Amino acid sequence: VLNFDFSGLDTSSVERFNASFSQKVQDVIYGFLSSYKHLFPEGGIYNRQIDEQRPGVGALRKAFNAAESAGKKIYIIIDEYDHAANDLIAMGAYEGDNIYRSLIGANGPMRDFYETLKEGSKTVVDHIILAGITPVMLDDITSGFNISSNISLKKQYNEMLGFTQEEVYTLMEATGINPAMVSVDMELLYNGYLFHADGERRVYNPSMMLYLFYQIRSEGATQSVIDENLKMDYGRLQRLIKNNRDQLTQIAQNSSILSEVVSRFSIDRLLDNNHFASLLFYLGLLTIDKVEEGVLRLKIPNYTIRTIFWEYIERALADSNPDVLINMNEQRIAMRELAYRGNPRLFIECVVKNIFSRLSNRDLMNFDEKYIKIILLNSLFQSKLYVTITELEVSRGYTDIYMQRSHLLPDIPYEWVWEIKYIGKKGATGSALRAKRKEARAQLEKYRCSPMFAGRTDVRYLSLIFIGKDKYEIEEA
Repeated sequence: VLNFDFSGLDTSSVERFNASFSQKVQDVIYGFLSSYKHLFPEGGIYNRQIDEQRPGVGALRKAFNAAESAGKKIYIIIDEYDHAANDLIAMGAYEGDNIYRSLIGANGPMRDFYETLKEGSKTVVDHIILAGITPVMLDDITSGFNISSNISLKKQYNEMLGFTQEEVYTLMEATGINPAMVSVDMELLYNGYLFHADGERRVYNPSMMLYLFYQIRSEGATQSVIDENLKMDYGRLQRLIKNNRDQLTQIAQNSSILSEVVSRFSIDRLLDNNHFASLLFYLGLLTIDKVEEGVLRLKIPNYTIRTIFWEYIERALADSNPDVLINMNEQRIAMRELAYRGNPRLFIECVVKNIFSRLSNRDLMNFDEKYIKIILLNSLFQSKLYVTITELEVSRGYTDIYMQRSHLLPDIPYEWVWEIKYIGKKGATGSALRAKRKEARAQLEKYRCSPMFAGRTDVRYLSLIFIGKDKYEIEEA
């Protein structure tokens, strides 16, 4: 087995990438020949030749020669095959693109490497497994490596990279996790992934589940529901988010998007809508919901990933509006006032003063009920006091915002259901305002009478009517 891991390559310049890539390949081959010296009598000679011949692809050919001389076959595993490409794409601008095209172009080190693997498959290479996050490089190296098949989206592998419900329970039993110690809604937080439209079962994110179980085993209780290590580095996606901001906002707003999943794509196509949605799918930020009129609907898989979306929205909002001031300390105080003393006014004033009143003209063009909800949700999602759910289906409609107390803070006395309305300043007549009030009251009353909320005294109901971007009216039903 010849095992490569292409994380940690130096992508700061063409020269440094070439040197680090060559060194990586050379080190792996040196270790390979040393580990299997009992199979390769001439391994020492080959290793000395590697030291004398620096290029990585030359070292790879030495490994093939050694295996062929010994009559052995090689199984090659390449992990993080796309790591360098993703780094370079995230760099953006000319420099990142220039380095990327150098490494995958004709006579580039990456192209040479995969062409050499293809040559080896005719003699000593038995199987090659590539593992990574995105298929972005498969299209760009295809002319030099047209022997691969992307199995990520095949039905039989739907459950391969996640835990089914049964496997979660089996894992809990095997590791001694008492179900009574699980104080969070695991399905809401971690489940929901489907990788083929005809897949039989959705799966839990294994990293998230193991993080939860680790906390219970080591701390005796859940300390945090979201592993900070799972949050993507915003800088790595900043360029893509900037150029696809409207689509990202649409996904966050509707929790889903109609889009096919592309099995491979070039760097040149990443800014296309379908390709951007596919990238989010491969990153685990979207998953398959269902087939709708012959087209896939992709959705945000669970609450944990939803919080990551709102974090991206917050950053994108701040990037495009330098005057927006998100004072997290002020926001935390306002949230405590809302949760423990039942006073929503401080939170809403905080959002209006620091965000709504400072929006750019571009953002004001989109200002409506949905856009208001996006910004409110973005601020609410930053708090750990509530699990904030949008468009919660109850028997008599869908709530705009439902704020469920955190499983970790059962002492919070109040949960909230908010109904959001908007009137433009030009249309803010007395009759229009009265009509909005009446509509909001009727909807809140329907929610109150639904089986989910009926008889509950800990749930409070609020109508929030915005008039333009900086005036509002609050009424608690």
